[in-house]
Parts: sequence; structure tokens; C-alpha cells
Amino acid sequence: MKNIVITGASRGIGFELVKIFSNNNYNIIALSRNISPTSGIKNVESFSTDLSSPNSIKKSIDFINSKFKSVDILINNAGKLLNKPFSETTFNDFKEVYSVNLFGLAELIRLLLPKLSSSSHVVNISSIGGLANTSKFPGLSAYSSSKGALNILNEMLAEEYKETSIKFNTLALGAVQTEMLEEAFPGYNAPISSNEVSKFIFDFAINGSSFFNGKTIPVSGSNP
Repeated sequence: MKNIVITGASRGIGFELVKIFSNNNYNIIALSRNISPTSGIKNVESFSTDLSSPNSIKKSIDFINSKFKSVDILINNAGKLLNKPFSETTFNDFKEVYSVNLFGLAELIRLLLPKLSSSSHVVNISSIGGLANTSKFPGLSAYSSSKGALNILNEMLAEEYKETSIKFNTLALGAVQTEMLEEAFPGYNAPISSNEVSKFIFDFAINGSSFFNGKTIPVSGSNP
């Protein structure tokens, strides 16, 4: 049984991924601030983690080390979405968004490197809004720019660790109907459900490393 770590596991895409991997008999460590939704699911160990806190990340690494000898798949799904006009988006707003979407994610990968092997696959969940020359939602200056930075980080990690054969890829999702989207854009109806996109991510996490490394792959039905 392969070992999987999923962040942002308490709801939306992350929660759906936990269920799919569990139903397919993988060992999962589910990281999220709220562990109640994933507690008791088959083959799942849940640990409360705040990705904006280096101390919390370190504790989660200690937990992973106590449970897994190696990590086959890491899915960085946790994210913070802020919808606010740029003129009102403060320094602390940017810091809070980047702390989850980039800084915490990078620290988690860095500390997990000793657990990754030549067959490991790191899958980062990004956004179409983080890609150049694509449609943008107004109000997402902090969120979309943090996802753009994540896309470049992914390329850098693939280059820096290419000799290890660890694979790093990013999926840039279009709008997905999740609780986080509903909170930021009340009443907006996305064209795809979290369950639907999670099935795609599951398959990509398992098989995508055979075909891709260092890539940011758009996953959206819209053009651009």
C-alpha cells in the first residue's frame, strides 16, 4: 500500500481526495486545521495542521515520520482564497494568503524531502488565475499572484531535484464548486464539482509522474 499525504483535507477537493484514496486502499495522512471530517475514515490518520505556522508544520512532519517510512504521493491542496479589491488588500492580507499558498507549502515539501524517493510524486494544486494570459477574477490579486509564484516554484523544484527522479507537477484548476469558492463568491456556480475534479487529480497523482515533471497543467473547460 502506497503512502499518501494530503493537505487541506477537511473539505472540498481535499476531503474528496481522502475518500477516493481510502476507497482504493491507500494509506493516507490527512492534514488540515479541522480533523473531525477525516477522523474514522478507513486507512486515514488525521493531524491538525496550520500551514501558516512553521511550528505547526514541524509537528506535522514529526507525525508523518512516526507513521510513514516513506511518502509516495504528496498532494498540496490546502489554500487560502481572499476576495478583496486590490486597493483594500493590505500587507497582512498578502502575507496571510502567501503563508498558506506558498510559504507553508514550500516548508512542508522541504521538510518532507527525506521521505521522498525516486518514485515519489508531488502534486501542487494551483489555479488558472495563476497563469499568464488567462481570464482573471477581480479581487484575487493576492490569491492569483500566490498561485503564479507556486507555478514557478514547481518548475524550480523539478530542476533542482531532477537527479533524484522525484517528480513535481502542478495542476492549475479552473473554478470548482467548493466551500472555499462559495465563501469568497457567494452565489457563484462553478461548472465542475469537487468530486469530479478530485477523480482527475487522483488519477494524475498516480499516473502523471510517468509523463510529466516540472509542468503546470491547466485543468479547465474554458478558453483561456
